[in-house]
Amino acid sequence: MSVISKTMLGAAAVGLLAGSLAAVAPADAKTLNIRIASGHPPTVVYAGLMKNFFQPELKKAIEAKTSHKVNFIEGYSGSIVKVFDVLEGVQNGVVDIGGYCYCFEASKLKMHAFQIMLPFGTMDPVMSVAIAGKVYKQFPSLGNRFQKFGQTLLARIGDGGYNLGTQFPWKKADDLKGHKILMAGLNANWITKAGIGVVPVIDGLPGWYNKLKTGVAEGGIMFPSAWADVFKLHEVGKYYTEIGFGSITWHGLTANNRFWKGLPAEVRPIVMEVAARYETKTGVFNKINYDKDMTWLRKNITVTKLPADTRLNWAKKLSGWPQQHANSLKKEGLPAAAVLNATLKAAEDLGYKWPVRYVVK
Repeated sequence: MSVISKTMLGAAAVGLLAGSLAAVAPADAKTLNIRIASGHPPTVVYAGLMKNFFQPELKKAIEAKTSHKVNFIEGYSGSIVKVFDVLEGVQNGVVDIGGYCYCFEASKLKMHAFQIMLPFGTMDPVMSVAIAGKVYKQFPSLGNRFQKFGQTLLARIGDGGYNLGTQFPWKKADDLKGHKILMAGLNANWITKAGIGVVPVIDGLPGWYNKLKTGVAEGGIMFPSAWADVFKLHEVGKYYTEIGFGSITWHGLTANNRFWKGLPAEVRPIVMEVAARYETKTGVFNKINYDKDMTWLRKNITVTKLPADTRLNWAKKLSGWPQQHANSLKKEGLPAAAVLNATLKAAEDLGYKWPVRYVVK
């Protein structure tokens, strides 16, 4: 997948859309035109729920509770903004509401992948979303951070649990040495910081199939839905190993602030109410579908489960990384240690037991 520059994106997209897409209507108008987009296709769970849950539920609620009508102008599958450029697309007003992964904004949202910094967390997406909610409530700066980029956070988005798909069989961590493994940014540390000797390949999910097909990569850290019949990665990677890296809440649904402030006053709380239901839905939907996707994979390719002792040893190899990462973020004035400890406690309060209890000071 080619990646256009963010400067080119802003100029080209604004020029393309300015003449054809109307801004949100004023408060006394009858129709609210909302441009909604994601770099991912609706076959990816969170984007599919944007299209098939958030949109119809928001339209129904606004039209039932106010005199306004709603019209959505959709831009999924990167048709308006690519996966690497959604935050900027929302910031620049190219789209009004965007959904995206924080993994593509490592320099702007450095603290927001805090669950990634604690590998081998819960594989339960419902719990993951709840943990994130607790941490965001304790640290309002996480939600407020989006204001710096001209947008308002509407919802946090949970992912399914991450495992490892490959083109080759393996039984222990050392078997991965020298192999090229796809990752989405910060979660590369789950392997690289364990000293296994893999070659990290960083790319957004839409480009994974071709990279695996052409030999640029030989595997990838990914939840089962993408390895199954969604992105069909099973066609180019016949092995899938349940490792249990964790279910991570590190996507967001945000609204451009000019659009947000231009909405009728009675509409904004309706958007937030539907967004809250959408947030919950991302956890519930991923949890329901995890078992279904794993069953599908077991019928179509070779699926194995990493032995508990191998998983524990892997976690031990990573036990020092959270502190190392927190130290690097502390130098930038970020409260990493406090956020990570809050995350550890939130998970435990919800009943999760860490295979290795990380200590972050």
